[in-house]
Amino acid sequence: MTFLSVNRRVVALLAVIVPLLILMVYVALRSGPLAPIPVTATVVAERAITPSLFGIGTVTSRYTYRIGPTAAGRIKQVAVQVGDRVQQGQLLGEMDPVDLDDRIAAQGAALKRAESIIQAAEAQVREASARKAYAENQANRYEQLLQARAVSEETVAAKRQERQVTEAGLAAARANHDAARQELARVRADREGLIQQRANLRLLAPVGGLVAARNADPGTTVVAGQSVVEVIDPASLWIHVRFDQLRVSGLRAGLTAQIVLRSREGVPLSGRVLRVEPMADAVTEETLAKVTLAALPKRLPSLGELAEVTVALSALPAAPAVPNASIQRVDGRLGVWLLAADRLRFAPVKVGAVDLEGWTQIRDGLKAGDRVIVYSQRALNSRSRVKVVERLEGVSP
Repeated sequence: MTFLSVNRRVVALLAVIVPLLILMVYVALRSGPLAPIPVTATVVAERAITPSLFGIGTVTSRYTYRIGPTAAGRIKQVAVQVGDRVQQGQLLGEMDPVDLDDRIAAQGAALKRAESIIQAAEAQVREASARKAYAENQANRYEQLLQARAVSEETVAAKRQERQVTEAGLAAARANHDAARQELARVRADREGLIQQRANLRLLAPVGGLVAARNADPGTTVVAGQSVVEVIDPASLWIHVRFDQLRVSGLRAGLTAQIVLRSREGVPLSGRVLRVEPMADAVTEETLAKVTLAALPKRLPSLGELAEVTVALSALPAAPAVPNASIQRVDGRLGVWLLAADRLRFAPVKVGAVDLEGWTQIRDGLKAGDRVIVYSQRALNSRSRVKVVERLEGVSP
């Protein structure tokens, strides 16, 4: 009786434990860590790709005019504020002339004095010329009288000496006249130089544009060449863009671009690539380019504002292509997980062009008809068991 009772208890216990073990194994294989990993898959197909290049840039001005004094001084006034529209030749500010006006007035008086000296020198020249002409006539007349034995040799010699004295006097008068003319030219040049300096104290707009910066206020002392006001030409706004050097193949001037300013997110603007800079950034490994706007928006963007730029490159011939998400890096190798007869195999690939729709052309490693894993719920390895599903919640679109 005791043996039969024990056997009944063992059988009853096994009847409970065995189904539980089977249930646990089933649960582990279906939903536990040993369960197949849900994945989404796609078939590799020939696909024509129109690659696009994406870059981040900043709004800058092609022409920026930094207006400041040509000599050190103190600012007397600044007539504009940041954001003002100005016309060519408009007064932007003025430097303190200090004593320039007095010096110009003094040079004006010196100029009149030099002109008076010129008049006096001209009168001296005329007087010396008249004296010389009279002395020559007298000398000639006495030469004739000497031939007629009407005067003595001493008298003729005296007349000759008078002629030489008048010639020397005329030469001196002409020299004084030349010196006076040179002095007049010097005084006039000094005065014109001071007038030009006075004019340079007026800070004028070289072109019509927009005041972008006001770097100093009245009363501030600035040095020669220091910028007081900066004016930009709004029509010359462009985007200074940086592109990844690995993807710039095909980038050239003239390609169309789509620009999304950070302040106008979701409102694309049309543009084109004006030029690709010959100098790249060796530190960030980026290629630099300038992209212009086809039409300026009514509200101009701020200088330095970030912009997202997408450049449409030339279309490529059809080739095997896979979604970007299917490309993985395993043990330092770039490749995809191939699915064949529910078995996984990692296949290294060489990638080509990429478009903004999420497709990458494969140069080597895959062929049309191969089935590859796109998304997986967990990391995969060659021993992973997978289950292909339509979509993964929160992962696939």
